[in-house]
Amino acid sequence: MKKIGLFYGTYTGTTGNVATRIAKELGEDIVDLHNIRTDGCQMKDYDILIIGTSTWSVGELQEDWDNFMPQLEDMCFEGKTVALFGTGDQISYPDTFLDGMGMLYETFQFRGAKFVGFWPTQGYDFTSPLPLLDHDHFVGLAIDEDNQADLTDERIKAWCAQLRQECHLDA
Repeated sequence: MKKIGLFYGTYTGTTGNVATRIAKELGEDIVDLHNIRTDGCQMKDYDILIIGTSTWSVGELQEDWDNFMPQLEDMCFEGKTVALFGTGDQISYPDTFLDGMGMLYETFQFRGAKFVGFWPTQGYDFTSPLPLLDHDHFVGLAIDEDNQADLTDERIKAWCAQLRQECHLDA
């Protein structure tokens, strides 16, 4: 079975909580959980990466990811499969909702990553174009714990099932 590295940055704990829930849903026996603040360089050890971030202030990358960016920009992700998830507040910050996830998408994309886990935009109300693959899909799982916490478990479960299929984890 393939081992997965799940790397996240968290400030208030929301993204870390979501990361833990994703790891549990996929199976803690195949997912190694890493806080980017201390474990970022271990990305090279995995073929499948799950990357999680929040967006801060007015569309800024979460601080731990921002601090890790110089190292990330020196890495190559050719041959690696990447799935993204982001946390944010679509009501208070519709024009920057999940911009951090969009920034990480661009960074990994320019370094050769293959992406899985695109998520439908249906059911969200926001205006930012940065986290979008196209009009109908985010570049990864979109979580709004501030306004749609009641949907988080259902979304995580569906997204993890999607990842299992796209990454052939049940094979």
